[in-house]
Amino acid sequence: MIEEFKQHATKLGYQKPTAIQKAVYQPLKDGKSVLGLAPTGSGKTVAFALPLLENIQPEDGLSLLVIEPSAELAMQTQKVLLEWGQLIGLSVQGIIGGANINRQVDKLKERPNVIVGTTGRIMNLIDLGKLKLDSLHAIVIDEADNLLSEDTLASIRSLVDLAPDTTSLGFFSATKNDLLEHINRWFVQDIQTYDVSDIDDTRGEVKHTLLEVSNRKKEQMLLRFLHMKDFKALVFFDQMDTLQKVAGFLSHRHIKEAAQLTSEQRQTARQKALRDFRDGKIRLLLTTDVAARGMDIDKLPAVVNFDLPSDPKTYIHRVGRTGRMHQDGLVINMGDDHDLRDLKKLVKPYGYQPKNIYFDGNQLSDTRPTEPVNLEDEQPSESKSQKKAENKQDRKKPTSRPNPPKPKGKKKHKHSKRKGMHHKRTEG
Repeated sequence: MIEEFKQHATKLGYQKPTAIQKAVYQPLKDGKSVLGLAPTGSGKTVAFALPLLENIQPEDGLSLLVIEPSAELAMQTQKVLLEWGQLIGLSVQGIIGGANINRQVDKLKERPNVIVGTTGRIMNLIDLGKLKLDSLHAIVIDEADNLLSEDTLASIRSLVDLAPDTTSLGFFSATKNDLLEHINRWFVQDIQTYDVSDIDDTRGEVKHTLLEVSNRKKEQMLLRFLHMKDFKALVFFDQMDTLQKVAGFLSHRHIKEAAQLTSEQRQTARQKALRDFRDGKIRLLLTTDVAARGMDIDKLPAVVNFDLPSDPKTYIHRVGRTGRMHQDGLVINMGDDHDLRDLKKLVKPYGYQPKNIYFDGNQLSDTRPTEPVNLEDEQPSESKSQKKAENKQDRKKPTSRPNPPKPKGKKKHKHSKRKGMHHKRTEG
């Protein structure tokens, strides 16, 4: 490692490289192509950033291209590469969909050394003749199990074919799919696999739990979580309509500590939701697997599976958001008895053994409460003392006696009798 990076690593408190950082450093430094497999939160971004950045000189022009599956992940990776790259005078540009394309074209004229972006916008700029890959030294495909699927493999291969044959490739992922299993079939480079999943020690102690609750009571359970001091979680949904329904439920009850993070939002709204969540203004961030893929949220205490995942890889990626870099974490799986039993069977072959957990008062407990929890629909911000005061005021209000019932029958004019007498007198 070069001296500038050593000093910065010491400043950040890095004591030693993680297993994946150690495994791929020299191969990438030597221009080899690699597939790096390691758990989420094990430092994969730094693993490819340092050796590849060390190989670039500021006058080299565009030398490194990093492909991410989402705009948020691209911006997150861009931030890391910029942090290290600027130490040695390198420039880093982000190219993502949803951003102003004319500004991106103008920035490309400055010949950045590194580009981090999403496939669609990068291919768009290539088709427009605004981006050329003929000077590339390396391409990194991050979250490779997502980007190398049956739907996306062709576009990734097309992009790689536009770079020189000497370009090295780096693929990084937490899980392996069939395409990654046979990765050398799809690319001309000789790709060596470095799987450190079994020896990685970056994971903190993550408690995997099962919370039995019926589907119609899950929304109220989210309110209960907000009663817990310092509780903060990513809440995962399978379907957008369910997420929006729950978001509406919380909004209708004026819950300010919940927000959405979805791929359907505008980029500025997604950025604000993530920023507020990281700052602690938001405590429940409702999201989907696509929107939260690869997100690195420092010291995230918990993950809640509102909808239980139907495949183990989804479970692995979701729970990987918590317990990163030696931090402890909590995973809460919500469902009825049947669904929870199915989940236990699903994840058991992967080493997960979730245990039952219960809500007792305003806290989670490993022991079943003596009395069943009443999931009443209440706002967490309203305290019991406020309720007591309101009830007291209601008791002090004077009670008015009910008016006696009026006699039924045809209503008469109150002066009809007097008018009749007057009529008789005038006639006489």
